[in-house]
Amino acid sequence: MVLLCPTIGGLRKLISICERYAEKNDLRYNAKKSEVMVFTVGSKCLGNIPPVFLDGSPLKLVDKFKYLGHWVTFNLNDDLDIERERRALSVRCNMLARRFARCTREVKTTLFRAFCQSFYTCSLWASFTQRAYSALRVQYNNGLRAMLGLPRFCSASAMFAEAKVNDFYAIMRYRSASLISRIQASNNSLLIVLASRWDSAVVRNFNYLHCNSHL
Repeated sequence: MVLLCPTIGGLRKLISICERYAEKNDLRYNAKKSEVMVFTVGSKCLGNIPPVFLDGSPLKLVDKFKYLGHWVTFNLNDDLDIERERRALSVRCNMLARRFARCTREVKTTLFRAFCQSFYTCSLWASFTQRAYSALRVQYNNGLRAMLGLPRFCSASAMFAEAKVNDFYAIMRYRSASLISRIQASNNSLLIVLASRWDSAVVRNFNYLHCNSHL
């Protein structure tokens, strides 16, 4: 469960509500597994952050945490989560290339589509460095090369065209468009507002992926 609040005082009130609910329903929160993170506002970083308590125990202040498998950082930078996906992709590609080395090309491309194109939560990436993004793209390209037994420096565009497999940028555009479409079709008024704001990080990333000339 995640509690979001613009102030420490408001967060303490939310926690007290949770504590009363837990006491009423014979539940107990684990303070050792609970954490507090303060997001930065632009370039401003808050100092002297007052302590936050849960059931009388102080909560640890962190600058990152993993929520539903996605790394969230205090400055909302996605490099850490992109690196998580790059490492996971490397493991999957190496495992598939080793175990299915003797399979046909069609089987290999089918396995690659099934296990190497998910890019979990990639549609949420909106703030990242080009270095982290390119590292994931290179890993994706090298993964298919390894699966098909191709030279490391062969043409990526020709490889994807011949294998009839979507390249990295095509997948990113599709995932982003899918997220925007689902948000706009939602019955949740807050999500609809989010999708309609041009200054939204999600919409900004969508525009970047679909309007950037190099794509």
